[in-house]
Amino acid sequence: MRIHVVGASSSGTTTLGAALAQRLAVPHLDTDSFFWEATDPPFTTKRPEAQRVAMMEAAMAGQPGWTLSGSMMGWGEVFIPRLDLAVFLHVPPDVRLARLLAREQARYGSAIEPGGAMHAAHLEFIEWARGYDTPGFPGRSLERHRAWLAALPCPVIEIAGTPDVEESLARVMAFEQR
Repeated sequence: MRIHVVGASSSGTTTLGAALAQRLAVPHLDTDSFFWEATDPPFTTKRPEAQRVAMMEAAMAGQPGWTLSGSMMGWGEVFIPRLDLAVFLHVPPDVRLARLLAREQARYGSAIEPGGAMHAAHLEFIEWARGYDTPGFPGRSLERHRAWLAALPCPVIEIAGTPDVEESLARVMAFEQR
């Protein structure tokens, strides 16, 4: 199986993608690893699209299966025909934003607090993430994800709410075994 797990930031795509990869004994790939250059602070410099695609091609080469977490909408269309299944995670906005704030605090600590070196970037990122559920939002959004998913040639499973990883795994595995 070649499974793409997609959703908003902090919806659990990386967690489920990694768990699926372990269960299926396939590599787990995450779009952030290809999209962003390694910088300090992280997530500040995008890789050129051609380089992202080439890196992902190399990571997938020779692999009969894999899981891919994150979003490749708008740059990874070349990989769409390879997908056997897409899993869309839709978490309520309040839960997702609480997870995101906790993750940011754990990762960056005082650097994101007022006066910290990453404070302005943190506020900008949180505002961007908050826009996901807003109709007409120009960035990655629920509206754009739903349209993108509807055009995929593979089956799409939507997992809504906040099931634990084992429950989500069971839903995907039940579909995979059909």
